[in-house]
Amino acid sequence: MELNRRPVASLWIGEKLQYLNQLCLKSHLMHGHPVTLYCTDMVTNAPEGVEIRPASEIMDIDMSVVEETSASFLSNVFRYKMIQKTGAVWIDCDAFCHKPFPDEWDHIYAGHGMRGALNCGVVGIPQQGELMDQLLDYYDNLPDYPAWWNKNQRKKMDRLDTSIPLPVRIYKTERTAFGPQAFTYFAQQTGDIEKAMTNDVLYPVPFQLNDIFYDPHGRVEGWFSENTVSVHLYTNGTKPWWRKHVPLKNSYADRMCELVGIDPALALE
Repeated sequence: MELNRRPVASLWIGEKLQYLNQLCLKSHLMHGHPVTLYCTDMVTNAPEGVEIRPASEIMDIDMSVVEETSASFLSNVFRYKMIQKTGAVWIDCDAFCHKPFPDEWDHIYAGHGMRGALNCGVVGIPQQGELMDQLLDYYDNLPDYPAWWNKNQRKKMDRLDTSIPLPVRIYKTERTAFGPQAFTYFAQQTGDIEKAMTNDVLYPVPFQLNDIFYDPHGRVEGWFSENTVSVHLYTNGTKPWWRKHVPLKNSYADRMCELVGIDPALALE
């Protein structure tokens, strides 16, 4: 395959990819995007063609913080530092490439779900600019409380043990305070939210309906439009059963694995 399109990159914390992660990474290769996977461990089951690089090239990953939060927690900081350093488009490892990203797109982000907040599962923003500056300043100089929190959210965090590190307390109060909440807030502050794409471009299926990817009778493509380029599979919200069993025949997950050439049985949880 000829990798002549803009590069994409992601982060993996752990030693083994699941089949949906293999599927999504390889789908970008199939559409001509060079794929870099930054890793904290030695990953041995990445699809052929994915370039494995140490995460430390972008930033140090504090595993003690990860253990108190989640494997995806620090990816919210990592993605912007990676974009600033390399210019690659960030892709979550559960974002399936439906069509290639056009080279002329400078701002790649969209709302998701049914509430309208921006998601940061697929992100392309200028390496230099006010949005990048405000995002990185937030992560590098954490405030006592995120600026957009209301009184009840602040009180909720105040009930936590103050010996717990600040980022962990923020996470335990609001799990998305470092992800969609922060991205939405700072895009609003800079005006870049006006450049957001519609949901159908990057998140055609609402995350509330993520089981549809495993339903042989589900009409996943009914959610797509001619503008759809990425399909988020929301593995963090997937029921454990789907991560431990091969997808049912003719489900979207099954059909895409067959199309891309991934054997789910070889990478179950």
